[in-house]
Amino acid sequence: MKPWIRYAVCGVLGLAMGAGAAIQHVRTGVFGASRAIGPWTTGSDFGTARASAYTRAVVSLRGLLALPAHEARYYNAAVDSTNEPLDGRCRYRVSGGVIPAKWWSLTLYDHPGYLVANQANRFSVASAAVPNPAAWDVIVAPAEQAGLWLPTGRIERFELTLRIYLPDDGGLGTMTRDRLPAIVKEGC
Repeated sequence: MKPWIRYAVCGVLGLAMGAGAAIQHVRTGVFGASRAIGPWTTGSDFGTARASAYTRAVVSLRGLLALPAHEARYYNAAVDSTNEPLDGRCRYRVSGGVIPAKWWSLTLYDHPGYLVANQANRFSVASAAVPNPAAWDVIVAPAEQAGLWLPTGRIERFELTLRIYLPDDGGLGTMTRDRLPAIVKEGC
């Protein structure tokens, strides 16, 4: 085989493999330049003019980061507080206290980032529904639960997104592990 044919084949294969790897990385990515706070992950550059190309690609694909950082912060969890993947066949208790913001919501998604179909047509819990903002619980489980409940639809893996609107820190992302909700598996 002539050398130029080998170079061309290697070049085409390299481009195809690189493009495939980049697409997969963006599809499985969270928030670009991210940092972990317990089970939660947040982007350090989303909602800012300095957002990296990777962050912009994740935002473009998943569409979860529409507001500037001073208006909203986004925290994503694909694992519980013991770092085990969230399983839609199990029951979890998401427990928190006062979140320093004007309003917040907790939404359940499948891994690609879509709302999970469920018989209750319930997809999110908002701070306005919490009777005691100083100590609250949301049960995440496949079967209906008393109180605040997010149904998992019995999917194998799910993610939770906590949106914090008009954060008290002006969007700097200064939340700590003790200020973010714990995610505890209670059984399967």
